[in-house]
Amino acid sequence: MKILVPVDGSKYSTEALYTAIDYARTKGAQMYVITITPALQTIDLEISAGERERLMKRLEQGGEAVVNKACDIASGENVKVSCKAEVTATSVPDAIIDFAEKERIDLIVIGSRGLSPSSRFRMGSVTSKVVRHSPCSVYVVKMPE
Repeated sequence: MKILVPVDGSKYSTEALYTAIDYARTKGAQMYVITITPALQTIDLEISAGERERLMKRLEQGGEAVVNKACDIASGENVKVSCKAEVTATSVPDAIIDFAEKERIDLIVIGSRGLSPSSRFRMGSVTSKVVRHSPCSVYVVKMPE
């Protein structure tokens, strides 16, 4: 069995990570941890090319740090884990779904929300799109508000 856990550094994705670790340990599954950084080309920013490049580099480094931390946690729990920081996706949900299709993932474990500060919706837009379009089952991890 293959389990995918997309992480973004939020408390929701961290909770999803721990849920996936428990499940992977129980099933003897292979776990994949990824993070997706949206490509800046899709965001309307009025900044210089140099500043855009510096911002992209900071985003890439942040993504790598998030994935490394999550993988250290999973490795410490004796779970087979593979880690990848995706950095150039124009659509975060599409990148998650594409990864799941490419790697033939059996289950995606995802937090109900991400880093967005809005608490108006119970499920974030990325999670909602992944649930709707995923090629496999999706386990949405919710936390008490």
